[in-house]
Amino acid sequence: MAIVLPVLIGAAVAVALGVYGRMHDPRFFSVNIAGFSSPTAVKSWLATLAFVLALGQVGSALAMYGKLPGLVAPRWIGTAHVWSGRLAVLASIPVAVHCLYALGFQDYESRVLLHSLFGCFFYGAFVAKMLLLTRKGLPGWVLPVAGGLVFTGLTGLWLTSSLWFFQNNGLIF
Repeated sequence: MAIVLPVLIGAAVAVALGVYGRMHDPRFFSVNIAGFSSPTAVKSWLATLAFVLALGQVGSALAMYGKLPGLVAPRWIGTAHVWSGRLAVLASIPVAVHCLYALGFQDYESRVLLHSLFGCFFYGAFVAKMLLLTRKGLPGWVLPVAGGLVFTGLTGLWLTSSLWFFQNNGLIF
């Protein structure tokens, strides 16, 4: 039950996001930051920042779990892991709000459908992982699997949005 309940809550969050995104009327407002050429550029760079920070999450987790041969994790790696995760989620929030509220759950082409699914999955997996972090006595594989699922969701999001944007528009700001 220590694993099942957080996973069920995460799944409920993922489904709720998808249902909300599908049922509400998109508002088509834009998130923009001075200095960027378009809202899509802002979203692409914020998502890229989140993805780079998530890569740091993977590296710091591997170091903490002793999976990098010949490397002893420095004392500060746990703090770096926590803060890089917080910053990654913080960078993703304006992107998610824009995508969910302004555009909704879209499925007009396979890339966009995958992006919508990855978005719902990412936040559901994130909620489940955060809830699992509060549980004591979990098997040692639980948190790495949960973190891997969160990273997989974010990677899918980045591949179906930012990478696609940069491939089609160049590295514009």
